[in-house]
Amino acid sequence: MISVVIPVRDEEHSVGPLLDELQDALEEGGEWEAIYVDDGSTDGTFGALSELHDRSANVRVVRLRRAFGKAAALDAGFREAAGDVVVTIDGDLQDDPAEIPRLLAKLEEGFDLVSGWKRHRRDPLVRRALSRLFNAVTSAVSGLRLHDMNCGLKAYRAEVVHDLRLYGELHRFVPVLAHYRGFRVTELPVSHRPRRHGRSRYGPERYVRGFLDLLTVTFMGRYRHRPLHLFGGLGLLLTLVGTGVLVYLTIIKAGGAAIGHRPLLALGVLLVVVGMQFLSLGLLSELITSHHEERAAGRARSEAAVDEILR
Repeated sequence: MISVVIPVRDEEHSVGPLLDELQDALEEGGEWEAIYVDDGSTDGTFGALSELHDRSANVRVVRLRRAFGKAAALDAGFREAAGDVVVTIDGDLQDDPAEIPRLLAKLEEGFDLVSGWKRHRRDPLVRRALSRLFNAVTSAVSGLRLHDMNCGLKAYRAEVVHDLRLYGELHRFVPVLAHYRGFRVTELPVSHRPRRHGRSRYGPERYVRGFLDLLTVTFMGRYRHRPLHLFGGLGLLLTLVGTGVLVYLTIIKAGGAAIGHRPLLALGVLLVVVGMQFLSLGLLSELITSHHEERAAGRARSEAAVDEILR
């Protein structure tokens, strides 16, 4: 079974045509369902979705109390998805549902997540340039080489979406989150169409927020279970540089030069102090992580014991 999760906001004129295109693309692929998630629409979107639900047995509708954002909408849709395979597609008709069978075929090659790549984007030049820069930075920082991290058209095995916890604006980094959890991720070029209705709600400011989210995702993915490697590495580097500066000043002081008025002295002391603070932060983080892991392991052992007793 295939579950298609469709986050929408103020897409009154798009939800019906999108369902027709999904029907054409998936009618020969077996059982499927469409899960529309209304992310606080203020137009007639929910009314249109209600009509689709009454008309089609395989349409489900989730309505959020207000606009929580795309990540929350996707997370709500993932919780409702009953399929073995989950497909996400934006509700603005820019993604082509006819590409879904190609994504599913690629998934069958042994991948856990197949992300669409809008090679020829039908967006304004500024948005295309910013998106290209954002994807390049994300690939370099995360270590996952993809051309298009934030394409709305993706296909997942069910275990991938059940393992994800999306909040804030982490929907941009779903491939990175899956990659850090050990899932096999790839991409496939897909067609991209001009927007027919409504307007885009994304502006340049989202790339600033996206960079901050990238730092969060990278830290949680690479250093969640070994924070000392990050903080300790920075601390050692700063401490060594500061020590080198102080050793240099000590040598020239022994030669008779005055160093009390040199800014380099303050810099050396500052580097050593900040370096030691980073080392201390890393050790504290390790203690917290170790305590959390021990508690999690204890709960797992307790649950295993209860299962044996009940049996």
